[in-house]
Amino acid sequence: IEESVAWLSENHEVDLIFMDIQLSDGLSFEIFKKISLSTPVIFTTAYDEYAINAFKVNSIDYLLKPIEQNDLQTSLNKYQDFKKQFSKTFSSFNKEQIEQLLNFQKKEYKTRFVSLVGDRIQYINVEDIAYFYADDKIVFLVTHEQKEFIIDHTLENLETLLDPKQFFRLNRTYVAQITSIDTISKYFKGRLKVSLIPQAREEIVISRERSVKFKEWLDR
Repeated sequence: IEESVAWLSENHEVDLIFMDIQLSDGLSFEIFKKISLSTPVIFTTAYDEYAINAFKVNSIDYLLKPIEQNDLQTSLNKYQDFKKQFSKTFSSFNKEQIEQLLNFQKKEYKTRFVSLVGDRIQYINVEDIAYFYADDKIVFLVTHEQKEFIIDHTLENLETLLDPKQFFRLNRTYVAQITSIDTISKYFKGRLKVSLIPQAREEIVISRERSVKFKEWLDR
């Protein structure tokens, strides 16, 4: 937050900002309390609970992680419409350059992870992974053979490292591989309940808002 405020105070000629919501020193909404900012913002986050707050500031769109290329394209189209309607002073904006910058076209995902087991280093191939889960800030990798390993990654970090066609962030605690999903059933208030193989330690519920993305992911 503090670094962003300092940088934006010195750099006023900004066309568009991609802004994560959860930063190392708080929520990025604090930036708007410290500096007058007129630049349009596209927020990115793994959670849908901040959408209302986002649209109270300069947000023109809200992208849930992992970000899909089609969703990004829709946001950039909205930005172009925003430019045409509200200003003629924006500098030119090349959508292909942004996509290249974010490396959507040639994205390479992790093929294996390493874990320290005693004094040994163990590696696990991605195809052997059933799911990841977080417990008190520790992230565990669970294989199809029900072996567990501690890894040095956050779930947020994993979303950028894993192939989104194969893995999905179910909720705050679990990231699952498609082959580990056993049953899916309707739950209260439009939510979904998911069971995994191997069986998870707790009940896994997907929020109503995230359920829409989950169904789209299943139907690829």
